[in-house]
Amino acid sequence: MAQVLEFKLPDLGEGLTEAEIVRWLVQVGDVVAVDQPVVEVETAKAMVEVPCPYGGVVTARFGEEGTELPVGAPLITVAVGAPVSGGPEVPAKGAKGAEGSGNVLVGYGTSEAPARRRRVRSARPEPAASVAAASVAAAPAPVLPAAPALPGVPAGATDRSAGPVPVISPLVRRLARENNLDLRELTGSGPEGLILRADVEKVLRGAVPREQVAQSPSGSSAPTGSRRVPLKGVRGAVADKLSRSRREIPDATCWVDADATELMRARAAMNASGGPKISLLALLARICTAALARFPELNSTVDLAAREVVQFDHVHLGFAAQTERGLVVPVVRDAHARDAEGLTAEFARLTEAARDGRLTPADLTGGTFTLNNYGVFGVDGSTPIINHPEAAMLGVGRIIPKPWVHEGELAVRQVVQLSLTFDHRVCDGGTAGGFLRHVADCVEQPAVLLRTL
Repeated sequence: MAQVLEFKLPDLGEGLTEAEIVRWLVQVGDVVAVDQPVVEVETAKAMVEVPCPYGGVVTARFGEEGTELPVGAPLITVAVGAPVSGGPEVPAKGAKGAEGSGNVLVGYGTSEAPARRRRVRSARPEPAASVAAASVAAAPAPVLPAAPALPGVPAGATDRSAGPVPVISPLVRRLARENNLDLRELTGSGPEGLILRADVEKVLRGAVPREQVAQSPSGSSAPTGSRRVPLKGVRGAVADKLSRSRREIPDATCWVDADATELMRARAAMNASGGPKISLLALLARICTAALARFPELNSTVDLAAREVVQFDHVHLGFAAQTERGLVVPVVRDAHARDAEGLTAEFARLTEAARDGRLTPADLTGGTFTLNNYGVFGVDGSTPIINHPEAAMLGVGRIIPKPWVHEGELAVRQVVQLSLTFDHRVCDGGTAGGFLRHVADCVEQPAVLLRTL
């Protein structure tokens, strides 16, 4: 006899409370195996394929593509142990038959141990004979309340016969939705009428006339010439984290100018040797980890409940990366144990994954210190907000030729401004200044770094 189990949107980590359905990977009536991905969702931080911990026949899906669901909302129901086309029953392959695999996200696991997971029967109406595969395939899906229409996501978007909007990129859908733009009214410039980001941006720039007026959450019209941008997705997650950092962390910033001429020469010499190219970010990361070994107070976090400072014996180095989805901070695990070549490769891998929206929750969590190279934006300095719950962040400005006194004479040198924002609870200014001065010394004289390794 088949059991109908309900699989809910799992906790995807880091306090994320919702996710957007980007693409269904299964249809009602499909047979799924244990841990087979059934849906691709986009959180505020990454694109994730969610595997189902049950094996069986899909009897219902909940939510259209483009719909945002809260954690804990139903995703699909699966008839476990149902015969397929008169064949043998489909086994659940989980503990005690229908407990599931416990691997909702491969590599992360479920929030409860598999043996403790509760069997949940769907409270929604099911087809009269959903226990039989033939009935499952022939019977209609349960009648569900219609999800509210979203801008750019027509009702029945997952039903190909209903004429879905020709949009592939979730970024395009999100951009349209956050600006109250109905994609059904656009003509795409891509292949076969595909709507591209450029098509949406033309409308938003006013290059294409638009009738729709932004509405406030209460339904009242916004003042003429203004629009409301929801704090959601990446922007919302960043806003929450920065607000918490400002509320909880008494931060302070110190900075220093440094002559990076010798560091740039050292990098050029390394890259002229014929081996793998070494990035400037990798060299700065090596300097950071060496300085943190001398000043471990800055590689820490504050445990308010215990009133303790927790110092880490490893450096999981976060670095700020600007993407089309917003600012994200991928984390290089065990950066202190990697050489410049290994750091270069890992920075490149994570940066590419960030731009493609392929970062996993594991790639974005667990950092102990952040390196922020805002010089790529053409600015000299900044007072960055600490990436909560870390205790410090090193900022690096652009490296540009400037007049500099070198060996007693005025010369044009490659100068960079370095800034350190730190949690004043973990150390005093002397420690922070010592860290920053050591970083600057390594930048000015890379041979200093060799003495610290």
